[in-house]
Amino acid sequence: MKIEKDRAVRFHYTVGEVGQPATESSNGGEPLAILIGHGNIIPGLEKAMEGREAGETFSVDVPAAEAYGERREGLNQRIPKKHFGEQRLMPGMQVVLQTNFGPRAVTIEKVGMSVVDVDLNHPMAGKDLHFDIEIVDVREASAEEVEHGHVHGDGGHHH
Repeated sequence: MKIEKDRAVRFHYTVGEVGQPATESSNGGEPLAILIGHGNIIPGLEKAMEGREAGETFSVDVPAAEAYGERREGLNQRIPKKHFGEQRLMPGMQVVLQTNFGPRAVTIEKVGMSVVDVDLNHPMAGKDLHFDIEIVDVREASAEEVEHGHVHGDGGHHH
């Protein structure tokens, strides 16, 4: 079965900046489960998967514009320190903040007595990414999954 819109795909991935060692991998863990055609993953990777089948492995370079977008200037915010809980904060550190729009990865720029300056750009913004992908399986998504816009159950979303 080929990968196309409204199919559920489970896959292993390794990703890093082009020309750099990989920084993240699902190998040794659960594969990632996504619903194709619903914006569950970056557009460049989704496009590269279309038409492939279970068992296929491939590599793809995704330019920043089709990954997490270009870095945008002025996406800085000053946030009260209490929102970070007890963690020790250092400039350059990446932390996940709970926002009104769900969790968001931010980069710490400056730590003050009671406030923290953060950069809201995605840590991978402005970077061309290299992926190594192994397609584990492909199946038709259920009507409910399509309606919800994500995979349920194994490796997917639990309500």
